[in-house]
Amino acid sequence: MKIPRLLRRSKAKIFIRAIIYLTHHAFYEILLSMEKNFPKTLQEAIKFFSDKETCNTFMAQMRWPEGVTCPYCEGKAVSYLSTRHKWKCMNKECHKQFSVKVGTIMEDSPIGLDKWLAAIWLIANAKNGISSYEIHRALGITQKSAWFLLHRIRLAMQTGTFEKLSGQVEVDETFIGGLARNMHRSQRGRKISGTGGSGSGKVAVMGLLERDGKVRAKVIGNTKRETLHGEVRSHVESGSELFTDKCSGYTGLQAEYIHQVIDHAEKYVDGQIHTNGIENFWSLLKRGIKGTYVSVEPFHLFRYLDEQTFRFNTRKGKDADRFIQTVKQVSGKRLTYEQLTGCLTDQ
Repeated sequence: MKIPRLLRRSKAKIFIRAIIYLTHHAFYEILLSMEKNFPKTLQEAIKFFSDKETCNTFMAQMRWPEGVTCPYCEGKAVSYLSTRHKWKCMNKECHKQFSVKVGTIMEDSPIGLDKWLAAIWLIANAKNGISSYEIHRALGITQKSAWFLLHRIRLAMQTGTFEKLSGQVEVDETFIGGLARNMHRSQRGRKISGTGGSGSGKVAVMGLLERDGKVRAKVIGNTKRETLHGEVRSHVESGSELFTDKCSGYTGLQAEYIHQVIDHAEKYVDGQIHTNGIENFWSLLKRGIKGTYVSVEPFHLFRYLDEQTFRFNTRKGKDADRFIQTVKQVSGKRLTYEQLTGCLTDQ
């Protein structure tokens, strides 16, 4: 039998595809069609994932590229139940049935894969984010379900990398929160405290950008020197070039880094000394929060940072690339509604 071109990769993959072909021919045909006609636009994606079997096959390929594995016992001996769109573990000690949702952010969700995948495509590629009300109207689910769904997708967008930034790194901090002039008098008195500085009543966020590389953003408790120094040491390799503004919290880093400062009271650029890259990220972040989400609770803010950070770090890819990367990261993560609404923070 002539082996199709897409199978000419490794003996292991040829063996797996051969098993799929012999045990479930329709599954195999969908796999071939998927690799040949994968969507490039939102319109194509909605049409492509309108079929339940296609969604199931795609998710199985993303989760288990080397063959379907039981999420309960990690056994490879499984049987596909085409009428239920599920698998059954054939190990005597297990014998459990499972779907592609088990062990992912989608677990126990009654929402179909067609709507889940459409929502992932939308949020992964919306430069300024997409609100739960937009998802509610577009996909025909309740706003509450859309809000919960989006937060679970943001969990999948978390990078979780521990590699330190190096080379030329821009560092800056900003404050996220409502404007005092837009608040009711009683709300202003409750939320705004202190003498009214730029961070009064707002949440402090720190950002670190490796030039021509990736950005990291994190909610921090304050902008004191020990806090800023600790975050820089945690995320930036010693000896790297560090660019900051004239904030006093960054003084004293010269011993570990090539620290160069730009005074924004005088100018914004002095050759290579500037923080324009991280300022650009703040602009994108605040445009999304103020223009799309409008009101973000402080204890959910880090999830919106994960979302914007993911899109910024994958900005050079195509829509389909961002979508596939997000789908590949849904496994091994779980967020229940009680965790989302009952905890002030789970950083």
